[in-house]
Amino acid sequence: MTSDTTPVHERDTPRGRPRDAARDRALLDATVVLLTERGYGALTTAAVAAAAGVSTATLYRRWRSKEDLVAAAAMMCGQEFSEAVDTGTLEGDLRTVLRGKAAFLTGTGGRLLRALLGEAAHNATLADALATAFTVPMHERVSQVVRRAVDRGEIPPVGQPELLADLVMGPMISRWLLVTRMPEDSDAVHAGHTADELLPFLLRALGTASDRSPGTVPDTRR
Repeated sequence: MTSDTTPVHERDTPRGRPRDAARDRALLDATVVLLTERGYGALTTAAVAAAAGVSTATLYRRWRSKEDLVAAAAMMCGQEFSEAVDTGTLEGDLRTVLRGKAAFLTGTGGRLLRALLGEAAHNATLADALATAFTVPMHERVSQVVRRAVDRGEIPPVGQPELLADLVMGPMISRWLLVTRMPEDSDAVHAGHTADELLPFLLRALGTASDRSPGTVPDTRR
């Protein structure tokens, strides 16, 4: 069952009570910071409330449990993954998706995922939250890219575009969340290069080819 991450004050308090969006954001930001520093097991709602400068009662008026709070923080991070752009070509669209996902995984979203992946393996609420915040939007984004390419006549119809999304996510999650811990100041550059190196393999999986061989990275300094 998917947890309802809607703040409690939107569900249970009388209509007309003004929503304090700034306070909600402060609590969610504090959750992300403390979660990535301490891990899920050591995270407490009292610490989050203190970091956000509010009382625990204020926090519990919005989220009933630590699970609900963390699920809401995951949804907030997921919304920061930028929308796919229609570049006019399959190669351009896929490059945009890959670079966006790479930047996301080497930023706040990646740090939150790293903190939650182990816990989500045996916590259905968190697993559902991660799927809703990250996996489902990625499948939808890649499916949209594939549909546009089919409509343009670049590739034949693809039966299961979600499998391509898995090909996008799998290597990146393995690279940045499970294997490598890179210095933060090198993340953006390295992430963009790795995304570009994956592109030719994905294009071949769709029955087309890049104008560059695998391992050839375009000059993006201009």
